[in-house]
Amino acid sequence: MNVREAENLYLEYCEFRRKLNNKTINAYRIDLKQYFDFIGEAAFDKQKIEEYITVLHRKYKQKTVKRKIATVKAFYMYMEAEGMTTDNPFRRIKVRFQETYTLPRIIPRKEIEQLLNCMYSHPKKNTRYWLRDVAVVEMLFAVGARVYEISYMREDCVDLYSGSIRIMGKGNKERYLSVAAPSVLELLRRYYDANKAAIQKSGYFFINRNGSRYTEQSIRLMLKKYCQLAGIERNITPHMFRHSFATYLIEEGVDISCVQPILGHSSIKTTQIYIHVAAKMQAEILRSMHPRNKMDLLGFIS
Repeated sequence: MNVREAENLYLEYCEFRRKLNNKTINAYRIDLKQYFDFIGEAAFDKQKIEEYITVLHRKYKQKTVKRKIATVKAFYMYMEAEGMTTDNPFRRIKVRFQETYTLPRIIPRKEIEQLLNCMYSHPKKNTRYWLRDVAVVEMLFAVGARVYEISYMREDCVDLYSGSIRIMGKGNKERYLSVAAPSVLELLRRYYDANKAAIQKSGYFFINRNGSRYTEQSIRLMLKKYCQLAGIERNITPHMFRHSFATYLIEEGVDISCVQPILGHSSIKTTQIYIHVAAKMQAEILRSMHPRNKMDLLGFIS
């Protein structure tokens, strides 16, 4: 059996045995194709694989490099476990590297308010697609979900009476979230009523003009459009709403152990990064708004 045949078996294993979602399977397929396009017939040549890893570091950000290497390494581990090879080159390759530690980017509260007010005052307010767009943005901030979780949300996962939302997260792990704001829940109901037939036919809760799933890329483009209309110069992405959601909850005193399951983090270490962001925001607040700033103090006497 050659490695390309093994690749197909591996992807089937990931889909049917590990029950990974389509987004993850497609990412694996793309990563492996890119790898084999570069590596050719030298699938067990350590030097060639090292060259490929170097190319990744030159071309991509660290997070992307880490994911692509992990995909290829997992494939070889599968081959070894299944007895397809005894020569796993990743046993002889050092792939760990020092990652740059960067804090999540968040959206200032005033800009979230500015964006939503722009959307609520839009000339096409209350049309089917306006209802969808503002509902998507409100959902991103209301529950802190990932953009693909919103995009793939099914009709039967949304309880429009209680506000309970069933989310399918990373690794096909389910979690339940709640839309607590009555105005957001009412918005979801109005959106659903205006698009009910198309939603029921599609099965997805958020749909495009063709009645298909409202894709992640479409959501990004929609958000960019409304940010421009609102006069917001910052490059705001859907994922920044998730970062902002978590950071502001912690700033308001919500315990990190409560934030972790809402975000769907398997490890609390992943959630702890938002503590650092909140601390940074607190420092900025104290610098700019501390009552000492308004005191007429002599300071150092020379």
